[in-house]
Amino acid sequence: MTIDTGTTQYEKIEPPTPPPSLVRAELPRWAPWGILVGSFVLVGVLLAVTGGFSAGLFVVGSAVVFGLATYLISRFVEGGRKATDRLVTIVVTVAFLIALVPLISVLVTVVGNGVARFDTEFFTESMRGVVGAGGGGYHAIVGTLIITALAAVMSIPIGVLTAVYLVEYSTKNRLARSITFFVDVMTGIPSIVAGLFAFALFSLFFGPSIRLGFAGAVALSILMIPVVVRSTEEMLKIVPNELREAALALGTPKWRTIMKVVIPTSIAGIASGITLAIARVIGETAPLLIAVGLTTGVNFNPFSGRMMTLPVFAYNSYAAPGVPREPFIDRAWTSALVLIIIVLVLNLVARLVARVFAPKTR
Repeated sequence: MTIDTGTTQYEKIEPPTPPPSLVRAELPRWAPWGILVGSFVLVGVLLAVTGGFSAGLFVVGSAVVFGLATYLISRFVEGGRKATDRLVTIVVTVAFLIALVPLISVLVTVVGNGVARFDTEFFTESMRGVVGAGGGGYHAIVGTLIITALAAVMSIPIGVLTAVYLVEYSTKNRLARSITFFVDVMTGIPSIVAGLFAFALFSLFFGPSIRLGFAGAVALSILMIPVVVRSTEEMLKIVPNELREAALALGTPKWRTIMKVVIPTSIAGIASGITLAIARVIGETAPLLIAVGLTTGVNFNPFSGRMMTLPVFAYNSYAAPGVPREPFIDRAWTSALVLIIIVLVLNLVARLVARVFAPKTR
């Protein structure tokens, strides 16, 4: 097409028309929801007719019908590539929902059974002199917080400094390879082995009848250190080398570069890893049952006498209940609920620490 302006002629270039084979129809945005509702109706009718209706079969059958129907309809309308994309999206979504089922089930079960004794008495009374109903888990809460805090005080500096050495100072020498190997081995050891080690260690000095809160902290520290090392090491590795080089080029000492550049940059991941390590050990029962023992009273001194912890309190209340049985079971469920709340609070604290100490982008 030519345009004449009076003095000069310009040729207007029309945009090329795409080949018909590249133009595909698309399903409307409501189509997946319509197919899902249709799958529910179809599977529900079939199960009702056959007389074998069950919730699990209904959900699984609906998911299968929904995936196949979506794939076939999309392939007919949109083509094979789009149909495959929709099918993979459905599979990933279903896998995510399946992973949520046990988590939601645990939360609903623990909250539903734990609220029965989630009262003031549980947080202010111990089991000293209590035979049946009444009493609380105050002594177990105190023991859990003290022992876990001692384990964290011992584990966090050792784990973080070990990771700093492996990433910032080691040159993959024999020592670094040995540390990495033993950290990998310690990551997979059973928790009861850590408890037996702590018990044997303290028995050598204080005799076979020794039970201490500090011994339990040592056992938990053995389980906690490899998690802190691994998580901190991975976080330090993702810090760009350009940041280190820029700080060193300005004449900043290496230790100051680590303290002011590397660690603040990765503090969010480090805090999350430390929280994961604490959550990993705070619910351990076997090592504490061996190294710390049982008691019905409050003990604030981890270096003298036995202490009670929430996992051991819940286990003992469920495994060896008295008569009547119901008060002991209620206290066990409430102990589990308090443990979940403590882990939730620790996660919130870790996010707050990461937000406060992370480098500002604005």
